[in-house]
Amino acid sequence: MSKPFKFVAVGGTFDEFHKGHRVLLERALKIGEHVLIGLCTDDFVQKMLKPHKIAPFAVRLEELKGFLLKHGWLDHAKIVPLYDAYGPALTNERLEAIVVSEETEARAHEINKKRIEMNLQPLHIIAIRMVLAQNCKPISTTRIRRLEIDREGRLLKRK
Repeated sequence: MSKPFKFVAVGGTFDEFHKGHRVLLERALKIGEHVLIGLCTDDFVQKMLKPHKIAPFAVRLEELKGFLLKHGWLDHAKIVPLYDAYGPALTNERLEAIVVSEETEARAHEINKKRIEMNLQPLHIIAIRMVLAQNCKPISTTRIRRLEIDREGRLLKRK
């Protein structure tokens, strides 16, 4: 069965690899024959000033690879380090689409603006809705790190 795009990009920190991350990646792998997955480096993460600690790159990479391997997608995906918010999405001429969450959709539009300035074709932007936790608020690494929810979005009991 043919997929709508040959080359698709997706990126993230992928810390506390959760249900929202899985949905994002599953969408990219469903629509793209080849998926370029940008994984934020430790240096880039430090510049983001996240309100919590982030697992080291090597840990996040192994978890991501494990997910891809489990689903038989390792041959269809290539993981590359992201040193900034744009990565290869600005320079890779083969890319046709980018999959983002609604939270990061503005960045995809910014990428397209820069691609056009560089005489590259803009990317088709596929924005997915945030995956909601049990309490109907988005699942996020921050909420997991604060022990509000688990990686599936289930509420954790407070003592």
